[in-house]
Amino acid sequence: MSTFSQMFPPEPQFTESNLPDLSGRVFIVTGAASGVGLELAKILYSKNGTIYVAARSSDRAKVGVDTVQSAVRGSRGSVNPMILDLANLATIRSAVHDFQFKESRLDVLFLNGAVMTPPAGSKSVDGYDLELATNCLGGFLLARLLHPTLKATASAPQTAHNGVRVVWVCSLFNINTPKGGMRFDSAGNPAQLKAMENYMQTKVGGYFLACELAEDQATDGIIHVSLHPGLMKTELQRHIPAPLRFAMGKVFKGPKYGAYTELYAGLSPDVKTGAFYVPWGRPGSPPSHLEASLKGQGSEKSISTRFYEWCERETSRFI
Repeated sequence: MSTFSQMFPPEPQFTESNLPDLSGRVFIVTGAASGVGLELAKILYSKNGTIYVAARSSDRAKVGVDTVQSAVRGSRGSVNPMILDLANLATIRSAVHDFQFKESRLDVLFLNGAVMTPPAGSKSVDGYDLELATNCLGGFLLARLLHPTLKATASAPQTAHNGVRVVWVCSLFNINTPKGGMRFDSAGNPAQLKAMENYMQTKVGGYFLACELAEDQATDGIIHVSLHPGLMKTELQRHIPAPLRFAMGKVFKGPKYGAYTELYAGLSPDVKTGAFYVPWGRPGSPPSHLEASLKGQGSEKSISTRFYEWCERETSRFI
């Protein structure tokens, strides 16, 4: 799909007005203390959903919970903190155990949290590149640990067909994305790239994981989709130089528009597993060189499969 169409999309057609009552349905939104995730949590809560605001600290989660409750009056749902740091893999397992103690179902996991262009050399607690850890490994581990709950929800009698989903929030792949989506070093690890190329590589990683898991978990009744949420003014741009951030703020939409893209992917009946969606909730397609990276050559594994297997290896000790 063209860059222009994704940068200047038509008005959203799937909004809160299209939603049914969400009473009894459970949602996790990572990065929900601010920006797009916060706006999405407000929408889901306004329709009486049970929302978990996943954030890296109790203070940030409390801010998200309080903001949602203050913005939405009269909801019959609930909004709850979920403390996990996507850049600290040990925190994810304990957060999932706590969630599974409280809840027996999970309808949609929105992998919305991310970091973009932090200071050069930034590392996660576990020693990975910070963008790679936050944008790929953390979400992958979270989805793996929640798989039993997602699978059980999909098979529950009251769950609608194709109602259980994992939404991988990616980016506009038409700009600054390395050819093929990802490069590996001599040891088989994702290579460290510069600035926006590194960020885009990690967002492609989300696309690859969504496609791999869509195929792997099709028989479990779990849909995995990825999307470009749209160009917006959010906290994600906090590391971008001030003059460029100011210019972006004059052109970009507010975060609620990105929430509509995620809302479409998570709740529209038209969504298909493995698909890619674009602003503000439309079917789209990534560049052809990324689609080609989903396919192997002869006995050689695809780039996508190589990355999926790398994520499995690196997170296995936290399962």
